[in-house]
Amino acid sequence: MAKMHNFFLLTCLIVIIPTLHANVKEDEIYWKRQSQILNDSYWKQKASVAEKENKQAYTSDPYSLTKNLTYSVSEIIVGEQNGRRNLKGKGGNCMATNPIDRCWRCDPNWANNRKKLANCVQGFGRNTVGGKNGPFYVVTSNLDNDMVNPVPGTLRHAVTRTGPLWIIFAHSMKIRLNQELIMASDKTIDGRGVDVYLAGGAGITIQFIKNVIIHGVKIFDIQVGNGGLIIDSENHYGLRTMSDGDGISIFGSSNIWIDHVSMRKCKDGLIDAIQGSTAITISNSHFTDHNEVMLFGASDSYDGDTIMQITLAFNHFGKRLVQRMPRCRYGFVHVVNNDYTHWEMYAIGGSKHPTIISEGNRFIAPDNINAKEITKREYSPEQEWKSWQWRSINDEYLNGGFFREGGAQLTDRPYSRHDMMTARPGSYVGRLTRYAGSLKCMVGKPC
Repeated sequence: MAKMHNFFLLTCLIVIIPTLHANVKEDEIYWKRQSQILNDSYWKQKASVAEKENKQAYTSDPYSLTKNLTYSVSEIIVGEQNGRRNLKGKGGNCMATNPIDRCWRCDPNWANNRKKLANCVQGFGRNTVGGKNGPFYVVTSNLDNDMVNPVPGTLRHAVTRTGPLWIIFAHSMKIRLNQELIMASDKTIDGRGVDVYLAGGAGITIQFIKNVIIHGVKIFDIQVGNGGLIIDSENHYGLRTMSDGDGISIFGSSNIWIDHVSMRKCKDGLIDAIQGSTAITISNSHFTDHNEVMLFGASDSYDGDTIMQITLAFNHFGKRLVQRMPRCRYGFVHVVNNDYTHWEMYAIGGSKHPTIISEGNRFIAPDNINAKEITKREYSPEQEWKSWQWRSINDEYLNGGFFREGGAQLTDRPYSRHDMMTARPGSYVGRLTRYAGSLKCMVGKPC
């Protein structure tokens, strides 16, 4: 009997402990630390410029945009049903299974046409071109020893240069960032053709900038940086407090595309987007082994996140995930053709009346009878949340999963052909997300 009692207590602790941890950005202590930086005249100026750019990137009526992926997704599915299992590239079979991948993966000469990738983004981040308009920068060293004067050939030196750059890697490497990697605008980090790991150190910070693509890298075991003097642009370095331990932190920035990234085990969130960040697409990525996966909007009191617009498309939310895929405040989030194969508490949550359109996703609920609901409204009674626009369109629910909807029914589906992707039903998700995560691309062959 005593053993049974101890087992029951242990089980309760296992279930409860994950709920006790909150994202660091939801803590007042975090914002007190941040105020030391944000009140600096340099960062005030950057914030002011970024705020204007974010408003320009914002789509004032996302419901007016619709169906830009319908025909391309349908063509892939119909082709498979007719026996054409893969798209053909000039060099043979191409394994592209969704419209974003189809745009570039079938080209056997992708290594010489790397910048074609910038033409392929869909969803709210559709205008992101990263470093397309600049030269290539080749990272040759995995060192990260100097936070103020980084050595040429290192990733920190590359991302802090003035002007657009398309950053590639001379060979496979594991980079341990000693402090947060603060990026400058107009950069692409392109890990195709090699294995690039950002692991065991701090993560990537995208703060008060615009136009960034992160593609084809693996990010895991990210820790909190201690802070100190850190370079953030070619002409400036300054004092930073402790970083938050995110894999990728998007702070007051716009036109961001994260694609084919594999992420797990970060100290805080895998990807967080806060402080009025907008025009973001997160696609074709694979997430595992984490508690609080994504936070979109960090504070109930900050309504600047009303302009937040994010597309989640063709991602795989995989093994040993707990919650927040994503957790939203304010803003508009389109969750389209993602595969939710694992969660322990819930998949999609929010507070402060965000608009969440879940379309064509597959949700495989856990066996736990108390975790079948896909959605969670935080700190809000039903009388309040029932008017929030949370809709499920053509989703597939398996193993007893269910989505609790709210708001008016969208009978005419009034979305944009430019910003809103039109999904296939959830039953197609397995093939659309088949190659989520960092790819093994070989030079001279379709990727």
